[in-house]
Amino acid sequence: QVQVVESGGGLGQAGGSLRLSCTASGPPLSIYNMIWYRQAPGKQRDLVASINREGGTDYLDDVKGRFAISMDNAKNTVNLQMNSLKSEDTAVYYCDVVAAVWTGDRWLEPRDHWGQGTQVTVSS
Repeated sequence: QVQVVESGGGLGQAGGSLRLSCTASGPPLSIYNMIWYRQAPGKQRDLVASINREGGTDYLDDVKGRFAISMDNAKNTVNLQMNSLKSEDTAVYYCDVVAAVWTGDRWLEPRDHWGQGTQVTVSS
């Protein structure tokens, strides 16, 4: 069973910074992408930032230049450094790990593995 655990959410100030982390654990994994999504009340879930196994990154336009995603392959961990926070960044942030799982004799097809989410609240 793959476990995906986020940490680092909480209360931040407008203009300040927060850092989110997400770690996948369990059976051996071959990770393809690690992705942060966010969902504010009454709104759809948006992709905030993603990073692939080659280190390629992609960002939501609204966070470009403010957020930075990084991955530690050895630790199956992805971090999201959030700077210059805005009240609009308030949301539940979810980590999605796209990975294949080793069963012991074969690799399963890659699929999404989700964390429970962590609340980020930015006060103005």
